Amino acid sequence: MLELVIATKNKKKLVEIKDILNVRGIKITSLEEYPHAPRIVENGRTFKDNALKKAVQIARFTGKLALGEDSGLCVRALGGKPGVYSSRFCGKDKSDDKNNAKLLRLMQNVPENKRGAYYVCAVAIADKNGKVGVAEGRCSGRIGYELKGSRGFGYDPLFVIPKFKLTFAQLGEKIKHGMSHRYYALEKAKKVILKYIERRLIS
Repeated sequence: MLELVIATKNKKKLVEIKDILNVRGIKITSLEEYPHAPRIVENGRTFKDNALKKAVQIARFTGKLALGEDSGLCVRALGGKPGVYSSRFCGKDKSDDKNNAKLLRLMQNVPENKRGAYYVCAVAIADKNGKVGVAEGRCSGRIGYELKGSRGFGYDPLFVIPKFKLTFAQLGEKIKHGMSHRYYALEKAKKVILKYIERRLIS
């Protein structure tokens, strides 16, 4: 069975990726099974840069097919910030609570019609020989005025989906996983993986 290593130690992200990906014929593992894997420095200028770096380095280390993912929030009123710095928006002493608190402070005087934002997710697939494919997905919404909901992670309690008038953290996994930035990116990545498996079977 083909093994796909998800280049993350983030348990919540891993659960979400597994739930959405759901490809038959592959065994999904993560960096939890590879404790000596190299630490990846996320210094790319784009989400795709970081995702590809993770995938390539972990594929080379493990000799397995690897999936690298990078995602974040882009707020229009902040010129696209926090962007690729989403997970460390508040600095080295990072946490979801501190990141959300900083975002709320910066957005406290921004009117409703200028609170537009979008999540971006980039997914890269690589094997020991290098890049196999890269995909990206987006989901648009707006920034709320207070934290709402207890599900999800990251900026989900502040990310409001206008159609539902609820945050990702309120909507829960069943709805979120069918419309999120990660969903759209992984659906594209799934096709890349299936083609890779097909080529292996032919050869």
